[in-house]
Amino acid sequence: MIPFLNLKKNNEKYREELIDAFTCVIDSGRYILGEEVRAFEWEFGTYCGVKHAIGTGNGLDAITLIIRAYKELGIFKEGDEILVPANTYIATILSITENRLKPVLVEPDIRTYNLDATLLEKKVTSKTKAILTVHLYGKIGYSDEMGAIAKKHGLMIIEDSAQAHGAIYKGRKTGSLGDASGFSFYPSKPLGALGDAGIVTTNDSKLAKVVAALRNYGSREKYHNLSQGVNSRLDELQAALLRVKLRHLDDDNQKRRKIAQRYLREIRNKKLILPEEGTPERHVWHLFVVRTEKRDALQKHLSKNGIETLIHYPVPPHKQPAFKDWNKKSYPITEEIHNTVLSLPLYSAMTKEEISIIIEACNSFS
Repeated sequence: MIPFLNLKKNNEKYREELIDAFTCVIDSGRYILGEEVRAFEWEFGTYCGVKHAIGTGNGLDAITLIIRAYKELGIFKEGDEILVPANTYIATILSITENRLKPVLVEPDIRTYNLDATLLEKKVTSKTKAILTVHLYGKIGYSDEMGAIAKKHGLMIIEDSAQAHGAIYKGRKTGSLGDASGFSFYPSKPLGALGDAGIVTTNDSKLAKVVAALRNYGSREKYHNLSQGVNSRLDELQAALLRVKLRHLDDDNQKRRKIAQRYLREIRNKKLILPEEGTPERHVWHLFVVRTEKRDALQKHLSKNGIETLIHYPVPPHKQPAFKDWNKKSYPITEEIHNTVLSLPLYSAMTKEEISIIIEACNSFS
């Protein structure tokens, strides 16, 4: 069976470097907010092209703390609205509701799966304070049009960069396109830890200072708490491992791009709608997602050919029991996406033979 993602194989090529990093942390005797975290924050911030990077316990906390910090700074208040893609993973929306702000769902563009910027202005009200854009599947979800709308209406732009580490828009990387960004380093991400981890990036020094305090019980000085914060600190060990993998991120992104280009070039089955590539650097191909009305049949066909696939995501947020008030609402483009998408295996350690088998199986589907 060709696995959807082989993390062991993906990490094998860094094995010795990871062991060395692990050993250094053990020998340091410092395991919380030490030199490895500070070094990774600086290195990742530099990589993204921003002044500040603040490590957090996971990606959800990263975005939640951004919104919480804007509340602490008086920029947001409870009941304010944030525009967000209707087809995102539920975590993006939870970051809004956790802060008691209101998510306003906006349909995606069916070609890119990212938020449709042409619909944004229709959703803006006097309560709208931000656009939370998601770089879904690894493709940039920001545009100049979005930036112009935000500027016109005085809105913040927050990036959910959980799937798009290293993607580039007009010379700028994710994490530097909006006012602040939250990244996840969940193991399957383009830059994946060996556990949970996240980070906030921003050029806003005031925001960075508040986020840094909030992640550590609301404390800037030990035992002195300025606000009611949380415990969401990037682990020293994960920071050390991420420093190793950051050095290889661009190379790994390029390997995934090459695999995606083979899929785009060689899968010729008209029953499958292939993703739009666009400018190559704008996509890091966290996921390669095809669409078909015969999704279940395609998944079964690929499984019979020894290929594991996954669905990202089978149930849209507005149909989840967690959001019962939305269950009767209709977002037809979102629903079409969630009902027809299937993710093919795509990771940097795949062999040419595995890629060929997947392409042949896709082309033989009828």
